[in-house]
Amino acid sequence: MRERLPVLLAALWWGSLTTLGALVVPLLFAYLPTPAMAGHMAARLFAAQTWVSVACGLLLLLISRPKGDVTQYPWARAAMLFILGGMLLAVLVQFGVAPRIEARQNLRLWHSAGSAMLGLQWLCALMVLWCTAGPKRDA
Repeated sequence: MRERLPVLLAALWWGSLTTLGALVVPLLFAYLPTPAMAGHMAARLFAAQTWVSVACGLLLLLISRPKGDVTQYPWARAAMLFILGGMLLAVLVQFGVAPRIEARQNLRLWHSAGSAMLGLQWLCALMVLWCTAGPKRDA
């Protein structure tokens, strides 16, 4: 079970970002009565997604090496930059970009920045999934 946990965490992270960005948020804007209502609900969902991203990243970091060992598992060595990058992007969007969008400051700029950072976080999560689900190698 422990060997599969990194793959499961990476799949949860990438899958939740994919579902939220490609399915849920577009449906909000399509079916809620006003764009303001959709935006408000999307902001709440993205805030929840931030904590899913941080939790998955932290758990991946915690299980990145055998207990009592100094060296990381091969998947962790390959994925470490992407785990840290994805977590950083999630926190930057939540605490740097989202407040500016909610304050309606230069909406075009901050929506574009948030979308780009969400896309980069999605790529980081995909790379973590790729690294954890790759062929097994000796440590």
